[in-house]
This record gives sequence, structure tokens and C-alpha cells, in this order.
Amino acid sequence: MTMKWESINQNVFVIKLVSGILITCLGFRFFILRFGQFSPVQVSVNDSQFSPPILSDNEDLIPVDIEVDKCDLFTGKWIKDPLGPIYTNGSCGIYVDGNQNCIANGRPDSAFLYWKWKPNDCSLPRFDSQRFLQLMRNKSWALIGDSISRNHVESLLCMLSTVEKPVEVYHDEDYRSKRWLFPSHNLTVSNIWSPFLVQAAIFEDSNGVSSAAVQLHLDKLENTWTDLFPSLDYAIISSGEWFLKTAIYHENATLIGCHGCPASSNMTDLGFDYAYNTSLRHVMDFIAKSNTKGMIFFRTSLPDHFENGEWHNGGNCKRAEPVSEEEVEMKVVSKILRDVEISQFERVVMETRNLKLLDFAGMLLSRPDGHPGAYRELRLFKDKNTKVPNDCLHWCLPGPIDHLNDVILEIIANG
Repeated sequence: MTMKWESINQNVFVIKLVSGILITCLGFRFFILRFGQFSPVQVSVNDSQFSPPILSDNEDLIPVDIEVDKCDLFTGKWIKDPLGPIYTNGSCGIYVDGNQNCIANGRPDSAFLYWKWKPNDCSLPRFDSQRFLQLMRNKSWALIGDSISRNHVESLLCMLSTVEKPVEVYHDEDYRSKRWLFPSHNLTVSNIWSPFLVQAAIFEDSNGVSSAAVQLHLDKLENTWTDLFPSLDYAIISSGEWFLKTAIYHENATLIGCHGCPASSNMTDLGFDYAYNTSLRHVMDFIAKSNTKGMIFFRTSLPDHFENGEWHNGGNCKRAEPVSEEEVEMKVVSKILRDVEISQFERVVMETRNLKLLDFAGMLLSRPDGHPGAYRELRLFKDKNTKVPNDCLHWCLPGPIDHLNDVILEIIANG
């Protein structure tokens, strides 16, 4: 009996011992999991190396530059588009300058409307007017420059009017600078007339016929755009073509030379490239030093397609469809203008984070079919023998210039 009791006691002791060991092991394991796995090792760092980025108040206006797999939207080709434009000259005639309303002026063909721009390395979405208006709610836009800028403004207004009709809320005395409001989105779009971007006295009529040389002050920016500039959320600035005109140049309130002046004038012909480079240098310096929080686009000048002459000596543009790169070459003067533009842009772009380049020269070079040509105005009741200039500089609306807005929306929306 005694041996049996001792055996039982031994068994109880063994059970307690094993249970104690198990409880100790489980407790140790819990400690390791709780404090070993989830307690990070504290490493001392220099806080200044990990400071968060400083964002501007208008950070939403500035698209992020994504360098990896970023598509070049400006290099590509024109492909057929069975859908055609999102508006018609009839639905948007109220916003279109009569000289660019080619269909209303009797242009008989419409094939030029059924093409779209296709970048080489990516797809480019069709312009979405609703999306643009939503992104631009409570924003202000301005397109600053010459009649090509006006042409572009009218294209944008027409495309956006498919969703909401803009209301004209301002115009200057000559109706050259205007502003429109999209009321339900509180978006304003302005066209600011400043063909040289610097101060100029111009003496010419609506057909571009001059009665005297332009008086151009190369170092004085025109306040029609500089006064408004700081308040803009988005701006597209451009110039170029007007510098080819005969002009007398001034710097520091002193006459320094001219372009295209007669030898009898006893003035030094400095060339249009000198004037353009000097003026654009002042423009770019102003932009770089302005500290604007808006997004500023600088657009290169667009090519014309005059053949067999120029504006005033019988030049025309009779092509009916796009051409390949091998069929067309940029004119020498256009190359000079673009070289000046690229040079001045590159000079300041590194110090101006929100300055972007819109280089549409190559894109539109292959569209000689997109101009009004002989259909600059309706001539039903005019003398058929009357000579009128062919317009191979501006663009029909609707027409190829609409596709600039496809690219611009893609840049704004996706960087």
C-alpha cells in the first residue's frame, strides 16, 4: 500500500514538473514574439535629410514630371479618324473668326477634318470637354500672343462649348483682347492680343497691309499681358511671325537699327533674329523672376504652308490631305524663329519649375491641308476677278489646330 502511494506521488511530481516547464517555455515564446518581432530597432538619423517636400499653394496646377516611360506627345504622325471633330462650324460659328470658318466660306472638301494626331509611343485620348472643365473649375486661363493665339483660343472655346456655352465678359476697344466665362465652372479663358510681347506701334489694316514700319521697343514688355500675368493659373505664351515684318528697333529709348528698311534710311539692318532673340530674352527673364504659381506654357511658332509665293504675292495652299515628313521641309525663317525660341526657353527652364514647352511645329508641319487658303472669306457676290490673299498661316475651324488641345489636356491631367 505504501509503495503504491509513493508511486502515485512520483507520478504527480513528474506531471507538475513537465507542466511547469511547458508554461515557462510558452511564456518565453510570448515575450519574444511580443517584444522581439514588433519592436523596431531605434536608429538615429539626421532629420534634415528626410524633410518633407515643400508644396506651393497651387500645387494642383503643376503636373508632376514622370521621367520613366514618359511619352513624347509631340513626335508622331497623323492617322485617319472616322469620328471627325467634336463640334462643327455651324454649332460654334459664334466663337469663330469669319476668316477661319472655311466651310461656311465655301470650302468644298471636308476630308481634312477626319484625321487625328497619334504619338509614336503611346495613345492620345480624344479631347474630353467635360473632364477639362472639371479640372479647370475656379481657374483662369490666358492665351497671349498674335492672331494664331486667337485662332487657338477659338478652337478651345468651340470644344468646351459642347458641354457649356461660354459668356463673353470683356473686350478691349478694338475687340482684339477678350475674356469669356464658363459660369457653372467659374472658369475664365482670355485671349490677350500682344503679337510681339514687347511694346510696339503698329500701322496696318485687317488684311495685314502696312502703311508704315512697326516701331518696336525690344526691352519694354507690353503691360497688356504682364499686368494680368501674376493672377493667372494657366497661360500659353507665343510670338514669332510678326518679327518678320519691316520694323524699326529701339532699346534703352534709343533707335538702334531696323529690319527690312531701305538702304536710304541710313539705319543698320540688324535682322529679325536679333530683335526676336532680344525681346524673347526679356520675356523669359520676366517669367523666371515672376515667382508665379501658375502653369506657364511657352508655345513655339507654328509653320505656314505658302507655296508659289507668300501672303501678298500670290502664295497659295491647295493641298487636300496631310503630307509625310519627306514631302515637306520647314522654311528657313521658321527654323530661325524656332531656334531662337528653343534657345531662350532652355536658358531659363531649369530655374522655372512651372514653365513647360509646347513644340507643335513638327506636328503641324505635315498639315498643309488645314488652312483657309482661298476660303478666307465668302465671295458669292464679289467680283470673281478680285484678288484676295490666300491664308496659309491660320487654321480652319474645325481643323488640325483642335488637336493641340488633345495634347495640352493630356499634359495637364497626367503630367
